[in-house]
Amino acid sequence: MSNIISSIAPLIDENMLRVSLSLSLMAFFPALLICSTCFLRIIIVLSMIRHAFGMPETPPNIALVALSLFLTVFIMKDTSTSISEEALFPYLNGEIGLEQFLGLGASNLKSFMLSQVSPEELHFIYDLRSLPYPESVASVSLLNLIPAYMIHELQTSFTIGFLVLLPFLLIELIVASILLSLGMMMVPPATISLPIKVVVFVLIEGWALIVQGLVGSF
Repeated sequence: MSNIISSIAPLIDENMLRVSLSLSLMAFFPALLICSTCFLRIIIVLSMIRHAFGMPETPPNIALVALSLFLTVFIMKDTSTSISEEALFPYLNGEIGLEQFLGLGASNLKSFMLSQVSPEELHFIYDLRSLPYPESVASVSLLNLIPAYMIHELQTSFTIGFLVLLPFLLIELIVASILLSLGMMMVPPATISLPIKVVVFVLIEGWALIVQGLVGSF
């Protein structure tokens, strides 16, 4: 076995190895995108809007995912630029090794996540693992930071979603009360409330307000 490895080793080009490692890391990109960027908050809020209308399939999933991806790129532009200039391009040019590339990329992601996470959420994760709380920001590990960041994103997205759902709930209650007072108990309230909710949402330019609120929340 050692003879086979020694005979193959001279044939392995360093650039080829670098490309292979880069392609392998790309397999973890979707999970990294969800766990350490603003994508999670955006997609949850947009999905809750869809359910608030009572149309769980409209807009379609691909439209919400595409909008979430473009908003993520827009919000994460400064962070992605820093990662590209400090880590990705030097690594592809052979100026730094894989370990330095991962360290610099993780450092920029940590800076973004730490700007969103509260100390209480970090304390919760460290207490959950019975670990001492880090003395400095630099000593916070990604293994502990990412769960804290995801908890923060879930909490924030559900808070925003509640504020979005509340006006639609009021419309549902008003329509149901009117139908009940008119004796039209057999008419489903959603049949009347759906076009009203759509018209109101369009008149107030709801999609623009939601996107503005999401971008502003970061």
